[in-house]
Amino acid sequence: MELFWFIPLHGDGRYLGTSKGARALDFDYIRQIAQASDRLGYHGVLVPTGKACEDAWIAASSLISATQNLKFLVAVRPGLMSPSAAARMASTFDRLSGGRLLVNVVTGGDPHELGGDGIFLSHSERYEQTDEFMTIWRRLMEGEEVNFAGKYLRIESGEVMFPALQKPYPPIYFGGSSPSALRIAADHVDYYLTWGEPPAEVAKKLEDVRRLAEASGRKVKFGIRLHVIVRETEEEAWDAANRLIQHVDEGTIEEAQRILSRYDSVGQRRMGDLHKGDKTSLEISPNLWAGIGLVRGGAGTALVGDADNVAARIQEYKELGIETFILSGYPHLEEAYRTAELLFPKLPLSPRQIAETAGIPAIGEIVAYNKRPRAALQP
Repeated sequence: MELFWFIPLHGDGRYLGTSKGARALDFDYIRQIAQASDRLGYHGVLVPTGKACEDAWIAASSLISATQNLKFLVAVRPGLMSPSAAARMASTFDRLSGGRLLVNVVTGGDPHELGGDGIFLSHSERYEQTDEFMTIWRRLMEGEEVNFAGKYLRIESGEVMFPALQKPYPPIYFGGSSPSALRIAADHVDYYLTWGEPPAEVAKKLEDVRRLAEASGRKVKFGIRLHVIVRETEEEAWDAANRLIQHVDEGTIEEAQRILSRYDSVGQRRMGDLHKGDKTSLEISPNLWAGIGLVRGGAGTALVGDADNVAARIQEYKELGIETFILSGYPHLEEAYRTAELLFPKLPLSPRQIAETAGIPAIGEIVAYNKRPRAALQP
């Protein structure tokens, strides 16, 4: 099991739907989050992409020298970049980071945003283009000289002169809930990602991908994107969840859902169906809370509870076949620490997730300048 954290390039703060408690998003702040994630032992970080974000590649590149082991899951965008340019970017990043790149293929789901970037393809056409893009990109990354003439893309004598360190290329991650997306996952990617739906729904999606991949003679691994609100007690966790949306009023929800309804993303529609814009009924499965999706696009659910219950829910997803958990929480700096301190000891994690840093044990503040603090008394 691998746990990732998140670099909030679209903003951060203590509350959703308001500027109250907001954080200035500058280099010093994202560096703090990246270095905390690295120090705490998270396997990697997701660096988000889109109109509402600072540029993912520039931000991730700026963090290479600020970190040591942390991997960066960064998006390539079929339609926004050519496959050869994307291959050169990926190869350079992978070499300069010492093999720390992971590639997130994002097809896009908001026609309004895509139009602003000059893309006017339908949902099905975008996935056809993604299939061509990934065919070319993978061949380039494997060292081939590529000639390709498709419906959307054409390349002649394409080549990457400086190869990536990871072979045959940095691992490919991809998410999507439509039949077209599942087909792309089965044919091209290493990790299929889902947003945090109830376990029974996730199980159906994973089984569909497995079946399609097996038919193509391939195997695909699985990951999930979730927020997390973990505290020492259940009461504290649910209080924190309610505080996170305490400034979200009905007008803000209505406006957010109006915008999100224009998406042609099947996954986004499924996120909206979990809460239906209703602030009063948000626990959609044990410890799975849909409150974030009231105002946030993309991943809209959080695991909420004490460490034992959140760990139990994560184990349920693991039993379905999920190996990678991409987590986040508000604000992202503090919650990176809280999640690691409370949750890591409860889970069977990869060697990157460690309780101590460089062999230095966590002691706490010395009592009266003379005595080490004792362990907490059991309740």
